[in-house]
Amino acid sequence: MAKKNTKRKLVGLVSELSGHRTYYTKKNTQNTPEKLELRKYDPIARKHALYVETKKNLGRNEVKARKS
Repeated sequence: MAKKNTKRKLVGLVSELSGHRTYYTKKNTQNTPEKLELRKYDPIARKHALYVETKKNLGRNEVKARKS
């Protein structure tokens, strides 16, 4: 079986122009502990914008407690 690399985390990138989370990427948290800032194309604003890292929190990565 392949090992699961725990150093790489999935992060979402949010546009500063439109506020939408359009892109997702993985980053090594050990080498780059600060937030990512990338300049990418924003399809809603139809121009290039600065995208800032946010935590991907869609409920898929975290185990929720069962209701009793």
